[in-house]
Amino acid sequence: MKSLILAAAALAACVPMVADAQAWRTINQRQANQFARIQQGIRNGALTRVEGDRLKQQFYALNRLEQRYRIGGLSLRERQDLDRRFDALSRRIYVQKRDRQKYR
Repeated sequence: MKSLILAAAALAACVPMVADAQAWRTINQRQANQFARIQQGIRNGALTRVEGDRLKQQFYALNRLEQRYRIGGLSLRERQDLDRRFDALSRRIYVQKRDRQKYR
């Protein structure tokens, strides 16, 4: 019985680590995903032309920032800054796609 409890505890301790590993994505994966979301929103009319153009400009500005950071090597602080900015862009994409403004 004691070994069964220890095995269950060990398994429970491993589950959060696996979930965290699956949730973490590289910067390139995030960029591809966000650009695809913008493009899909433009294609299906969820984003107006102005919204799509603005989101693309923000996306490209973030890519330029990433390139500047990578020149000297990407530090932990720079990685955290990029993650924060990608999170903010992702929220803006989410909001703009659901604001019920349709492409005319």
